[in-house]
Amino acid sequence: MATIQKRGGSFKINVSCGYSVDGKQVRQTMTYKPEKGMTEAQIKKEVQRQAVMFEEKCKQGQVTAAVKFEEFATQYLTEVAPLKLKAGTLVNYSNYTKRVYSSIGHMKLDKISPRDIQRFINDMSEGEYNKRTKGKLSAKSIKNHIAFISSIYEHAIRMQVISHNPCKAVTLPKANKQDIEIYSVEETQKILGLLFQEDVKNFHYAVYFILAVFTGFRRGELLGLEFKDIDFDRQIITLNRTSLYTKKKGVYADTPKTHTSYRALKLPAEIITILSDYKAHQQAYIESVGDKWVTKIKGLNDEMVDNDRLFTTWNGRPMYQSTPSKYFKKFCERHGITYRKNHSLRHFNASVQINAGVDVKTVSMNLGHSQASTTLNIYCKVFQSAQAASMDKIVDVIGIPSKTPQTPQTS
Repeated sequence: MATIQKRGGSFKINVSCGYSVDGKQVRQTMTYKPEKGMTEAQIKKEVQRQAVMFEEKCKQGQVTAAVKFEEFATQYLTEVAPLKLKAGTLVNYSNYTKRVYSSIGHMKLDKISPRDIQRFINDMSEGEYNKRTKGKLSAKSIKNHIAFISSIYEHAIRMQVISHNPCKAVTLPKANKQDIEIYSVEETQKILGLLFQEDVKNFHYAVYFILAVFTGFRRGELLGLEFKDIDFDRQIITLNRTSLYTKKKGVYADTPKTHTSYRALKLPAEIITILSDYKAHQQAYIESVGDKWVTKIKGLNDEMVDNDRLFTTWNGRPMYQSTPSKYFKKFCERHGITYRKNHSLRHFNASVQINAGVDVKTVSMNLGHSQASTTLNIYCKVFQSAQAASMDKIVDVIGIPSKTPQTPQTS
């Protein structure tokens, strides 16, 4: 409840706004000065009205607790974020704090304006923020920093600490769209052929990359696969988890990226045969390793489960995310093949589907995108090329009638 103190010819109105992150009580104040000519009764009535209005504003977050951005953000990251964010996202947010705090961390939450956020954006676009290149940050990195700040404000709004998010009024730099690097069909055929000619000790890499081509799964999704995810009779592979890494947790299992990332794909019989052979190969290897093989690993929610992973280290531990890339880079160097990141095989899978005439909704579902618009944005040029080719097919099917112009007859 608001308290009122008379000070000379004005009134000080105090409202309790709870406690700050360090446990101290926070109070908001305002001063009301009556207009000249008001009677004592009018003043008393107006002071009460001002007190009620001010208290209501405080409750609705229109007047905020005097807390600094860094204090509130620290509380969010330690108490709230771990309950709702994935471990990888939490790590990324923590990495953004150094730049964000140095720019606006000392400012009070309610005093940060869109101009302050925009100034931070401009600094990242022009200053030496990138430690590696000593230059500006990429448009994507800047966007991620602002997304972190915005998440803090959205939490503050939910908690009724503040009524607005200044990040919604800023302008972000446009990202320079780069052409997606995709292996051609001939290059992909050559790569897969050579992979299966490798020494048998590298059989797991051949299986990894052929699944990357035929499923379009992300790296973490491939590394999270277990043999129980494969229905060998129905030729279906189901994606139920992803394998990720942070410095704090090491390699760990997590749920897929989004709810649409849970998906099942029908595989060709030839791929199922390869997977069946690989399962037998791994079982024989496990027997040769003996008690050195790790039989229990951490599953979802860090629960210990039976080790059923397709891709592991020599003793059965889940494979690190960087391992397939390191192998593939050396593989390409040995065979004189242009090296492209593993994700290019996901792009290849998408481009083959699109050029085969698969509709965008189905392609999006197969790739596990949350929205079809994401698929359209990423593969815009591929869809355009496929559309142009489809026009030629219409011509091939029905042809174009020709008509010889007739010379107009004169009377």
